[in-house]
Amino acid sequence: MTLSAPTAPAPKTAAAPPGRPAPPGRRSRHGRRRNRTALLFLAPFAVLFVGLYLAPIGYTIQQSLYEQHRSGLGLTAPSTTFAGLGNYATALGDAEFRTSLLRVLLIGAVQVPVMLAVALALALLLDAKQTMFKRFFRLAYFLPYALPGVIGAIMWSFLVAPRLSPISAAAEKLGLHLDLTSDGLLGPVIGNMLTWGWTGYNMLIIYAALQAIPPELSEAARMDGCSAFGIAWRIKIPMVRPALVLTTVFSIIGTAQLYNEPSILRNVAPNLSSTYTPISAAYSAVNAGNFNYAATESVILALLALVLSFGFLKFVQRKGAAL
Repeated sequence: MTLSAPTAPAPKTAAAPPGRPAPPGRRSRHGRRRNRTALLFLAPFAVLFVGLYLAPIGYTIQQSLYEQHRSGLGLTAPSTTFAGLGNYATALGDAEFRTSLLRVLLIGAVQVPVMLAVALALALLLDAKQTMFKRFFRLAYFLPYALPGVIGAIMWSFLVAPRLSPISAAAEKLGLHLDLTSDGLLGPVIGNMLTWGWTGYNMLIIYAALQAIPPELSEAARMDGCSAFGIAWRIKIPMVRPALVLTTVFSIIGTAQLYNEPSILRNVAPNLSSTYTPISAAYSAVNAGNFNYAATESVILALLALVLSFGFLKFVQRKGAAL
């Protein structure tokens, strides 16, 4: 009988001590699991973003590259042919559409700086320590934005209607004939409506940025003899610069989408054309059944808003780098 030597037990793999990184295989499995979890949470947003944002943009761009032709008396279904950039050339050659683009640019060039200056002034007043009844004034300034835009436009249409306007009636008592719906005053009236409706919204954004400024900075400047105006000009306004940039970009995009105010104002101002703004011109094309041309005008307007907003951001970034 032969006795065999006892077999030594296999050495156990020592567990990684705490504090050391996990093996590469375990790290990769953990990373893949974490990525799958993140993608699972992002999936609803991605589906809605693609379906409700990217897909309509892509479809609009596609439609702008085609045009419809009708033959005979127009009783048959129209045929769709590829037009390439032909619709864009037609739209840019349309004098009414170019005028609507220029009109919106002029309104925005005047109204946006005025509105943001008023919003900044109101925010600084609310942020001042000496201001009383801050909650009341904050709500009062914000209330015009809380009203639906259509309701505000209807209210202003009554205030500027030739036979109903109290402003025109007051001017008549002073011996002045003031028609707020004349061609020369339609732009200022619409700009005033936009300023009234959106100043409170921009004021809240700037006011929130002012609340984030450490109060020690103002106290130190006050101890050095700086006045309230100096504190606002040298400390507060430079520190809310990102909020001012944000509100400016929002205002540029919002002005490009101008539609409600001119559309409602046409009820009391028949001289206001149906193509007063680019969106109004696109709606007129839709009503005429020319959907491809309406898509073209919409794409041009979107590109204009994109160029203006990103151009402003690049300008601000270069100015900031220069400073």
